[in-house]
Amino acid sequence: MTHGDRKAKPNQYFVEGTIMVGVREHWAAAIAAWAAVWGLICASALGREVKLVICPQKAAAEAGKYVLLPPAASLTDGDAATLYDKAVKLLPGKAVAEQVRQYLDMPIDKLPKDQAEQILKQYGESLRCATQAVKCRQCNWSPGEFESEEAEAASLKAWRELADSIRLWVRLELSRGAYEGAIVALQTGFGMARHMGQTSSTIGFLHGVTLATGIVREVEQWVQMDGAPNLHAALAALPKPLVDAEKWIEGQTGATSSELPAESKAYYDPLLVLGKRLDRGLAVLQSVEAIRSYAASHQGQLPQTLAEITEVSVPRDPLSGQVFRYARTGATAVLESPPPPGGEKRQELRYEITVKN
Repeated sequence: MTHGDRKAKPNQYFVEGTIMVGVREHWAAAIAAWAAVWGLICASALGREVKLVICPQKAAAEAGKYVLLPPAASLTDGDAATLYDKAVKLLPGKAVAEQVRQYLDMPIDKLPKDQAEQILKQYGESLRCATQAVKCRQCNWSPGEFESEEAEAASLKAWRELADSIRLWVRLELSRGAYEGAIVALQTGFGMARHMGQTSSTIGFLHGVTLATGIVREVEQWVQMDGAPNLHAALAALPKPLVDAEKWIEGQTGATSSELPAESKAYYDPLLVLGKRLDRGLAVLQSVEAIRSYAASHQGQLPQTLAEITEVSVPRDPLSGQVFRYARTGATAVLESPPPPGGEKRQELRYEITVKN
């Protein structure tokens, strides 16, 4: 298939759940769920240091076709949960999943496109179900679906496999310059994360945060691609919060987080922080897109300060409520979010940004 063919049909394989959980957990089960998933989310829960080589691209006034959740006009009245369930049951399994993870560890310019496409063909039916599911207005998770820690662990592996296949789908489309196809893949990832965050279980909420965090990594790839459209407006249009921890806590307890007794806050506060860190990752990437837009209007130069960016908005850090820290030294700029009050250095999010020559 030629590059031109991919642009003409960017979503050829995947055009068109779950698994989780509708029971309210007892404390012991909730803690077990946290322990089971924590190994996967600890890196995203903490900070990161990322080097970005951005390609200048002016931001559009509106997101247009580059939106990061399925457009309202595309939504249907179906039930997403049944489609997610089908998607997971159709996954090809461990051996293929390990190959997907190997590809995700590669630089995008080293991705073996033909081999990656053959791998993704094995996920074709699962991805088709997922792209249909994210367009459903309803997601009615079945109560009591988990009855053991073993079932929770199995679900974690299955959801990770499905999420990884979506991430590889994004990367394959980006490697071919098929940005419309990459957008459909991003919509699938973010939409699935939103649905997962609506479950009544702790493990389901954590799945939602983990899925979205993985998709954020692919937006980092997007901003470094030659000719990639600017996603500033698309990122600004995402719901805030993307995965609503406060709403989830109120659904669990019948109270807002500020109304909870101390012993309950000790359990739920870390979930609130996880949600805010996800939103921090999205906000800092919106800031990167503002910088990309500035560079496109200023001969590829980075701004000296964020205040110099006036053509588009620069969001605040959801963790601190303050502007992100920014400093330029020569051809390199550092954009960072400090640790929360009382936090450790490793909770810092730091982007080192240069402009591609």
